[in-house]
Amino acid sequence: MSRTVADAIVETLQKAGARRCYGVPGDTLNYVTDAIRRSDIRWVHVRHEEAGAMAAGADALLTGELALCAGSCGPGSLHFINGLYESHRNRAPIVLIASQIVRDEQGFDFPQEVDFKAVYAAGTVFCEEIRTPSQARRMTALAAQAALSRRGAAVLIVPVDVSSTHAPDEPHFAVHRASPVVRPSDAELDRIAAALNDGGKVAIYGGSGCEHAHDQVIALAERLKAPVARTSRAKDFLEPQNPYDVGMTGVFGTDGGYHALMGCDTLLLLGCDFAWRQFYPSKAKIIQVDIDGAHLGRRHPVDIAAVGDIAPTLEALLPRVTPREDAGFLETSLARTHKALGVLERRAVVGKSGVIHPQYLTELISRHAAPDAVYTADGGSPMVWCLRHVAATGRNRTIVSLSHGTMANAMPQALGAKAAYPDRQVISLSGDGGLAMLLGDLLTAVQEKLPIKVCVFDNGSLGFVELEQKVEGLLDAYTNLVNPDFARVAEAIGFWSRRVEKPEDLEGAVLEWLAAPGPALLDVLTDRYELVMPPTVAAAQVFGMALYSAKGVLAGRGEEVADLLKGAVET
Repeated sequence: MSRTVADAIVETLQKAGARRCYGVPGDTLNYVTDAIRRSDIRWVHVRHEEAGAMAAGADALLTGELALCAGSCGPGSLHFINGLYESHRNRAPIVLIASQIVRDEQGFDFPQEVDFKAVYAAGTVFCEEIRTPSQARRMTALAAQAALSRRGAAVLIVPVDVSSTHAPDEPHFAVHRASPVVRPSDAELDRIAAALNDGGKVAIYGGSGCEHAHDQVIALAERLKAPVARTSRAKDFLEPQNPYDVGMTGVFGTDGGYHALMGCDTLLLLGCDFAWRQFYPSKAKIIQVDIDGAHLGRRHPVDIAAVGDIAPTLEALLPRVTPREDAGFLETSLARTHKALGVLERRAVVGKSGVIHPQYLTELISRHAAPDAVYTADGGSPMVWCLRHVAATGRNRTIVSLSHGTMANAMPQALGAKAAYPDRQVISLSGDGGLAMLLGDLLTAVQEKLPIKVCVFDNGSLGFVELEQKVEGLLDAYTNLVNPDFARVAEAIGFWSRRVEKPEDLEGAVLEWLAAPGPALLDVLTDRYELVMPPTVAAAQVFGMALYSAKGVLAGRGEEVADLLKGAVET
């Protein structure tokens, strides 16, 4: 068989580092899947394309290497859209091979015709069609180059009459992996140092840009006697072995991180793009360093801004910063943090009256999981419990949907994580609504022999949405879920499974679940009325919850209101 354009595409992507492709085969994709079959790339056959894109995103995010997904024309490649956006906003380098109908029929409303460029161009770093066989290798290399260098999703549109054509001789365009060292100029560093030296109460706020700068951030915090708050994305990188850690701020954060930022007079933002403006200090001098100049000052006005990678920037900045002795602000911030953590720990216990607190469930999993486990968590309350109650070890990783905020991300992302790291424990903290949305891809875990561990936080509701409605003073509506026994469903699919309804049975079940040799699912009935409490509660939120309580009593839902208020008082 002669080499086809599909062979050239797959060869180029493999040389760029791609090792796995997640997708569903189909007619216009046949030459691509055949080329993958004859390559060293593993085809991971998912049951829904959205799950495939999320799996590819987790794979790429963890490995830092290119991951692929691929689909047929029309609805096939269109199904990737939400997973592709999720992966793109997580800054995962992936390439979608979106196969297309033949070129002669495009523009005539042919069956299954979709203008993929119009659909995907706004949410990707690259989106182009291979129009002729002679440009296939070059266009493929550009797609991979864009995904890797700009950290995002690229879409390569491939008409079937192109992919099936004999591959012409082309120059061997290749993908290059640059590793520049970027830091501010000496004048900018001097200005930053002067502002830090003049500050009285200095705080550091670190984001995912601190991934390779843990030691440098700690050294700067030591020199400045500064508390270090962190975004949710920075949990894995700044929480471990950090005596200056005061946790997160924002809705998912706690009192320590919130008051460190609100109480400082000088705030240093390092590689973070935290979106919620109400959690920035209004009177502090703000300094921002980010590798992306477009991020400077886009969330909140800043006084000093510079472009740079965090590690080399801090290495150049440290000699310019005057060590200080006064640790009063740091000690106050740490004391608040320890008190806030004590409040969280009070909920991570066996519940009264036979209820299972989701915090207790998460803490048990964290306590017994492998130190290098990978955690994924569904958007909503499982994500909050993961961020708050899974202890960062410096070896484990967490993947959650933050920028995109989608449902149903955890289990598909666990599939990709397990495909990338077959020897690591991979744990999906799934909401009942999230798991149900893409339930069919539990079949992928069995078929592809991906022994993920899925824990279902089964509270019979879209819990985070329900809480949002109540805070607005509204009666919760349309959030109730009539769930199956997820353990019985999983058992029919081929999972080890168990359902837990009593707190005294939970720890033993968690140990069995983690030790199960294949894919395993634990269905845990958790307290529906558990509150996700932010570090500070605005008066409008208090009024909204009070208004909900009044409406609930008048609507004959007094018992539900009592359960909710009881949880708030215990918190």
